[in-house]
Amino acid sequence: MKKALLVIDYTYDFVASDGKLTCGEPGQALDQKISSLIHQFIAEKEFVVFANDLHEEDDPFHPETKLFPPHNIRDTKGRHLFGQVGELYNLHKDKVMWLDKTRYSAFAGTNLSILLNERGIKEIHLVGVCTDICILHTAVDAYNLGISTIIYADGVASFDAAGHEWALRHFEHTLGATVIK
Repeated sequence: MKKALLVIDYTYDFVASDGKLTCGEPGQALDQKISSLIHQFIAEKEFVVFANDLHEEDDPFHPETKLFPPHNIRDTKGRHLFGQVGELYNLHKDKVMWLDKTRYSAFAGTNLSILLNERGIKEIHLVGVCTDICILHTAVDAYNLGISTIIYADGVASFDAAGHEWALRHFEHTLGATVIK
C-alpha cells in the first residue's frame, strides 16, 4: 500500500434529495466517480477508508448542534452510505475500513493518522462531501501532518457552490494539494 482513498461523508443525510443536510444533485452526481475510484483502489490493493460523520441525538455539547440541523445521527438511515458507493461498501467490507468521525476532519479524534503510518501511506486521495467543510478540514490536517493530498474536482461537492469553488482553489494554492480536474 502506498496511498489511501478517503471517501468522506457520502451518506444519505448528505447526499439524498431528502437528506437532513444534503448537497442534493451535485452530491448525487459523484456516485459514479467515487464508485470508479473505489474499484480502482481495491483492485490495486490500496487502503480505502469510509470516514463518516457520527452524531448523537440531541447532543447539546457538540459544536455543530448550533450550526446545522441534526444529521448523521447514530443508528439512523441518515448514516447509510448512498447509492452505488453503499453497495460497494457492503460488497467489499472485508477489503475496506469504516471510520466514525465526530468532527469535520477525518483526522480529528480518530486513529486515521496511526492507520496511515502503520501502512506507510504518505498520500491520500479525497472524495465525498462537503468540499468546503469536511473535505477541507481533512485536507488541512493532512497538510499539517505532511501527508500529500490529491482531491478530485469531479469527486467532491457541497451545498454551497461558492464555498466549493473557493475550497478547490484553497487546496491547490494554499495547501499545495493536487486538484485533479
